[in-house]
Amino acid sequence: MLTLHTAPLLRTAPDAPPTAGSAVAVRDDRIVAVGPLAELTGTYAGARVRRWPGTLGPGLLHDAPLPAADTPRERVHALLRRGVTAVLARQVADPALRAAMDRGDLRVLPAAVPPALVPGGRADLAVFDADGACLVTVVAGRIAHRRA
Repeated sequence: MLTLHTAPLLRTAPDAPPTAGSAVAVRDDRIVAVGPLAELTGTYAGARVRRWPGTLGPGLLHDAPLPAADTPRERVHALLRRGVTAVLARQVADPALRAAMDRGDLRVLPAAVPPALVPGGRADLAVFDADGACLVTVVAGRIAHRRA
């Protein structure tokens, strides 16, 4: 099934200016297209449309020590609540933590790669409110965190 994720503002990369009226088309774990919502709803008629409040953009890369928590699973969840979808490998030395990352489908990268929403790329997205709080985190095309 194809899903269109849209929000009042879309940012395709951390340094890109936000645009209004745009969407990201996602099938399985991949981005199919990024563009104007009207164009994508016409191209992908019948797609599920998820309308999120705030600013939609790429999931974040975490390049600092991971948040403290009682279990590796809770540490991963703390990242998801922040909109993180990738972590640098040097922050994930503990095998139990690495296993929790793998189960959660978070990417563990050897080096920093600027996150971006591009066709063919992995569907790692996050939505932030006006105060910068993460509302939704999508990892590999599935909703992994949603603030109530």
